Amino acid sequence: MAGVIEALHIYDEHNSPILSHTYSSRPLSPSYLLPLYLAHPTPRPNLIYLPQTNPPTLVFSLSHANLLFLLTTSSEVEPLLILEFLHRIIDAFEEFLGAPLLAHKIESNYDVVAQLLTEMCDAGTANTTEPNALRDMVEVEGFMDKLLGGLNLPTGKGFGVGVGSGGNGGMGSGGTAGLIAQNTPALPWRRANVRHTSNELYADVVETLSVTLAPSGRPLAAFANGTIAFTSKVSGVPDIVVTLSGPSGKHNLKGVVDLPVFHPCVRLAKWREQPGVLSFVPPDGRFTLAGYEVDLLPFSGDGKLPMGSLKLPVGLEMKTGLGVAGSDFEVRVQLNKVFGSSGSVQGGMNARAGLAGRGSGGGGPGGGFGIPNAGTPASPSLHDLVITVPLPADVRNVPEIRPSKGDATYNPGERVLEWTISNKELAQGANAFVLRCTVVGQQVAEEGDEGDPTGFGFGGSGYNYDEPYQDIAVTTSKDKGLDKAGEAERDEKRQAQNKILMPSSALLSFAVKGWLPSGIKVESIIIDPRKSRGMVEHMKPYKGVKYLTVSKGGVEIRC
Repeated sequence: MAGVIEALHIYDEHNSPILSHTYSSRPLSPSYLLPLYLAHPTPRPNLIYLPQTNPPTLVFSLSHANLLFLLTTSSEVEPLLILEFLHRIIDAFEEFLGAPLLAHKIESNYDVVAQLLTEMCDAGTANTTEPNALRDMVEVEGFMDKLLGGLNLPTGKGFGVGVGSGGNGGMGSGGTAGLIAQNTPALPWRRANVRHTSNELYADVVETLSVTLAPSGRPLAAFANGTIAFTSKVSGVPDIVVTLSGPSGKHNLKGVVDLPVFHPCVRLAKWREQPGVLSFVPPDGRFTLAGYEVDLLPFSGDGKLPMGSLKLPVGLEMKTGLGVAGSDFEVRVQLNKVFGSSGSVQGGMNARAGLAGRGSGGGGPGGGFGIPNAGTPASPSLHDLVITVPLPADVRNVPEIRPSKGDATYNPGERVLEWTISNKELAQGANAFVLRCTVVGQQVAEEGDEGDPTGFGFGGSGYNYDEPYQDIAVTTSKDKGLDKAGEAERDEKRQAQNKILMPSSALLSFAVKGWLPSGIKVESIIIDPRKSRGMVEHMKPYKGVKYLTVSKGGVEIRC
């Protein structure tokens, strides 16, 4: 990177500057920079060029937790590196200050924030950005420092309490930070002298589902974006091997996984040699081990989509233009049985039910004798089912909302109908849910009523008080036929008018614990004792794995 970073400014939710850190040169002040940034119309890009300043300035922006981060430079830089640096700053702040990242946390912990910004960027050049390495360089006041500080005793000289993930008492901060910082660590992503009383290894495989369905219900496109979050709480320097497999075994994993990305600790040569084998020395705590994408509807050799290859836990169907006037629409949700190809966890690991807790798969506690726990690959569980129906701008109101289960509400401001089915109702065993709604548009005057805005028939010029009264008892069959024909014509006209009030799509959100649409599973998590260092002999850490599928509006059906 030829250019250098000049300054970083942080603003709160009211656009008031709470922190300004200068690295080099004489950058623009935060009060002068903010109006120039806000002058651009929304949505504002992450990179804005300000040619009117002296010198011309590049402004990189990032919004996170109601905070605005602005980074400036007047030289040519690599944009992706700067944006990645901003993300690393936010990750470091959340690691040391805690999530969510709030303005008062930054203001009350300025001593820690200043150390982080100084270590992460040296004279405008990005330096150390790994959280584990920053723990050995940044001095954080702990409980022992506060206790001994009141006694006027030397603090921070070997008494620093590490703030590592899992609350372990590491020996990385305090007076040893300066000594460790002098020597470049062999593994920049792992801090030195890691000690844990309970040794544990966790793997969380999370896939985000994105599916587009045709009006007939046939899938047009389906993708799963996966993330493997790994948690390592092992003393010493462990060398770990994680083995993955696909629906048809290990040999076909390379053909299933697209666009894989890895943490710097992963040995890429091992993955190229044996796809599905992740060999690495992990950072201490929780980190993102790998990411990938899976095409759930791959093209076959003849260029045609395979039929029936996509199995969704929830089916969605929508019908519009119902009723006599065509002002009703219906949304139907069908729950399908899914048997996750993730299978049972092998290699001495436990299948953890859900994202919290450590329930074992199979007949573990809470599952009864021979009954698998809910949320495990043997018994996937559906949660947080929400159906969102965007409505056209011509809809004035939704007077009738009739869900068979759950609660449905209409937000007239955002013109969105939201139908929520609770987890308790999902667990009752019903397989189908129906929502029927009636929409009302803007009032349109009927033919012949143009001069009657009230609709009571008094505005027309043809009303004559001198005309004789009509006998209501005398009606002919011809008049009845004309009335029916008129009603049919009016119904057709109403149906044509209500057609523009019908929704054109519906979005489905849900979460499934214990199931992955791609069928990828973690076969084993093994610590190689020959390559590991500083570990207790014959140590057998607890190992666990979870599977979770999330779809936040990712399943969409078009009408």
